[in-house]
Amino acid sequence: MSGGADLHSSGADVRVSHSICDNTNNANENYRNGFDSNAKKFKIFIGYDPREDLAYEVCCYSLLQRSSIPIEIFPIKQCELREKGVYWRERGKLESTEFSFTRFLTPYLANYEGWAMFVDCDFLYLRDINELVDLIDEKYAIMCVQHDYTPKETTKMDGAVQTVYPRKNWSSMVLYNCGHPKNLVLTPEVVNKETGAFLHRFQWLDDNEIGEIPFVWNFLVGHNRVVEGNPSTFPKAIHYTLGGPWFEQWKDCEFGDLWLKELEEYKKEAEKKVDICMP
Repeated sequence: MSGGADLHSSGADVRVSHSICDNTNNANENYRNGFDSNAKKFKIFIGYDPREDLAYEVCCYSLLQRSSIPIEIFPIKQCELREKGVYWRERGKLESTEFSFTRFLTPYLANYEGWAMFVDCDFLYLRDINELVDLIDEKYAIMCVQHDYTPKETTKMDGAVQTVYPRKNWSSMVLYNCGHPKNLVLTPEVVNKETGAFLHRFQWLDDNEIGEIPFVWNFLVGHNRVVEGNPSTFPKAIHYTLGGPWFEQWKDCEFGDLWLKELEEYKKEAEKKVDICMP
């Protein structure tokens, strides 16, 4: 059993201070100069895996740089959840990342209040997250891109097994209506014991409780396509689901140049912060 109530009582205890994404309570320059400092912040939980630390950093940076609303970013780190007794299930052979199941703790970690987003770390945001928040519809328990996606590859990332199942990638970026009665079922006990099918297919919900988001907010590299002259197909958030340039074998992937450009900007900003902190 878990002692998860201790974490639930303060939600944000899962945060880790180690990066340019620290102090997101103070947030990005875009809203620091034009928004009420007491404004409620939109919570974003990013799946974290030590093998993809750099992907997490760049994802976080891309969100902060473009957001016109106050946001808080929290890495979901499995090791910390285990230390706090919130997560205890054994890792299965088909789990390609450490957040394969911990992602479903998002409503719990948000104290079952308001709306919050979970997103995999292998995303690059090209547009203001406020555009996505504006799509929220209170009648839904969750909202996501409803991909019809069957990968042809047998492996992804750094050799992880590629699995195929209904609603694949739906759970990679989800807007959660955390206080919705149906989402109260997502307790640590349920997340630790339920099957992958139950969780990744959102089987605690009826289909009409799942809202749809345009695919450009979870644009799958290698699957989705940009149609020239059709702005509705231009990606707003790129998902390097098979692997991104932070892996050597994926450094030349489609849209990899955009991620590498963002990485360089992130590094420059990180260096500035180091200089400021130096005595």
